[in-house]
Amino acid sequence: MEHSTNRRNFMATTVQSIGLTALGGMLWSGYTDSVKASPLVLRPPGALPEQDFLTACIKCGLCAEACQNRDTNIDKETGKHREGTLKMAKGGDPLLIGTPYFVPTDVPCFMCEDIPCVPVCPSGALDMQSLLSQKEESKEVELDINKASMGLAIVHKESCIAFWGIQCDACYRACPLLDVAITLEYQKNERTGKHAFLLPVVNDNACTGCGLCEQACVTQEPAIFVLPNKIAKGKAGDHYVKGWDAKDQERVGNAKALENTTDISKRDSTDYLNSEEF
Repeated sequence: MEHSTNRRNFMATTVQSIGLTALGGMLWSGYTDSVKASPLVLRPPGALPEQDFLTACIKCGLCAEACQNRDTNIDKETGKHREGTLKMAKGGDPLLIGTPYFVPTDVPCFMCEDIPCVPVCPSGALDMQSLLSQKEESKEVELDINKASMGLAIVHKESCIAFWGIQCDACYRACPLLDVAITLEYQKNERTGKHAFLLPVVNDNACTGCGLCEQACVTQEPAIFVLPNKIAKGKAGDHYVKGWDAKDQERVGNAKALENTTDISKRDSTDYLNSEEF
């Protein structure tokens, strides 16, 4: 009798454990789906595209640890390490728990030349190959932080005081790729007739998304801010081609005709010629 009771208890416990495991799996699946839906996240240098990154990242925290312990992060006065750029998402964050990210207004990426966060990644979620560059003189291959593409800085003209006519070059001066990633464009101020605008212009091909400009912005809320590439950049599509760029012609083979859906586009051109609509 005792043996039969123990067996029933064992079976009940086993079924309960399986049920809890299944429920936990469903809750975790729902959680991961919801946090993956948040596109406004900046990842470390060399990060794979977001979905591939989330699959590859094993949430070990080695990248954040390397970032925290970098030599350039030591306070010269106290000898202690300052807060690192990379944070590890925790419960309550709109990101997958245990994945690295950074917030430029808190701590931007300081563009370390040796990029300590990338070589320590054991899973390939941070792709070192994408950050390799060959020296022209020695032909040696080395890590090049300037090849990083963490995001793209966007200028909000309505709140940028440089567009008001107030002289400000804070973001320009803070950029580690001075006169390359951010340049200043001179325009005549028609309102005064004797002053000039110095307008910050971000070069998409050079901006690494480090966020140093965002942190340096003097406005109450940054008028220049870094967004993930997928959010910040548009896409012309294969049906538009740069006629003067020979390499751009290679995309034509993938072009697909677009279907016109507006009522106006369905009308024949002769309809316009024979009507008074111009």
